[in-house]
Amino acid sequence: MSSQLPPGLPIRPDGMPFDMSEEDFEAAVSDALLLIPRRLAQAMDNVAVFIEDDYVPGPGEDPDTVLLGLYEGVPLTERDSWWEAGSLPDRITIFRQPILDLCSSREEVIDEVAVTVVHEIAHHFGISDERLHELGWD
Repeated sequence: MSSQLPPGLPIRPDGMPFDMSEEDFEAAVSDALLLIPRRLAQAMDNVAVFIEDDYVPGPGEDPDTVLLGLYEGVPLTERDSWWEAGSLPDRITIFRQPILDLCSSREEVIDEVAVTVVHEIAHHFGISDERLHELGWD
């Protein structure tokens, strides 16, 4: 599950992405993680957060797919007693370039990063895209 824009969506009318250094973008992701309430952060189990430049669609996927973030793993609500036996950490990836393509200011980038981080962490807790939409997180 992921924060996903429709394939082929024209991101910004002027076609120019917002320019933000990798270090500043990484700081925005770190700041977004600090916004997670302590009790929720402590409840996160075996999850790692990564930043990549862009999502590369796999075989059989629409090559025009644009993702802002991606959760890969077994949500906490689906883990059983065997889950810990050799399981790799869940992975949350935040994709830098699609977020920069979508935004026209530093504030918009920080906002979009925070929404994307919350969205992907919600998937770790077993919250579906449909429920996130109902809650206004899309």
